[in-house]
Amino acid sequence: MRMSFTKMQGAGNDFVVLDETQGRLNLSAAQYRFLADRHFGVGADQILSVRPSPAVGLDFEYVIHNADGGEVEHCGNGARCFVRYVIDKGLTVKTSVQVKVQRGQIELSMNADGRVTVNMGAPVLEPEHIPFNPVGLTAKGQKGCETWLLPLSDGSEAQVMVVSLGNPHAVQVVADIATAPVLSQGPLIEKHAAFPNRVNAGYMQIQSRSAVLLRVYERGAGETLACGTGACAAVVAGIQLGLLDSCVDVHTQGGILTIEWAGLAESPIYMTGPATFVFDGEIEIPDL
Repeated sequence: MRMSFTKMQGAGNDFVVLDETQGRLNLSAAQYRFLADRHFGVGADQILSVRPSPAVGLDFEYVIHNADGGEVEHCGNGARCFVRYVIDKGLTVKTSVQVKVQRGQIELSMNADGRVTVNMGAPVLEPEHIPFNPVGLTAKGQKGCETWLLPLSDGSEAQVMVVSLGNPHAVQVVADIATAPVLSQGPLIEKHAAFPNRVNAGYMQIQSRSAVLLRVYERGAGETLACGTGACAAVVAGIQLGLLDSCVDVHTQGGILTIEWAGLAESPIYMTGPATFVFDGEIEIPDL
């Protein structure tokens, strides 16, 4: 099967975008892995599918597959690329769209300066809804603001705050982002038994109350240059722990994301950052 695609990136987090508004491509997990492969396919952290509105009041449906072929709940950097794609390709004349994701809906807006703002919804902190099973783990701090001590299979430990932005994140504060054990410890946290759907592992170094450095080891993708939901989760964790103010610049390896959260349980998180077209192309997809 020969198909068209668009390559995009948001703060270095890169995507293959597929237009399924005129019909489903019905790709297998192996075919998503092929597209994401940087040697044999196009190369991407995630594959984004643009699908038609599934209900009144929605403009599109947005489906995300990781580089390992598995479908995931949310991707903030991908969401910004999504809205840039549908506007640039003439699929909508709106500058703000309502989009269905796996666990609800989000609002995406194109700004006059070319950056994109995403209403990411309110964070989820209740363990059962993340999902996170803390049985047998030690908590530090007050309920809703606690960190959890995760014993890891290599004998080390990680003190994490657990947050969901539609997908689960375990965030820890580190003294030096450059020496944080992202590549060695990240895979162990990702597959820790306390997270039935696996988890994204975030490492945050606080520079000031309005600026942090962040690295994220993502489920099914490994360390990426940026993670939008990871940036949101890190800021939520920092605010809950009393370390950050309500508007924070998150410096990732791929660029800066601005995250705003009022700190109230039902308050939405707003993420603003770049979304960049890279190239259009065609590729032959093998039967896998």
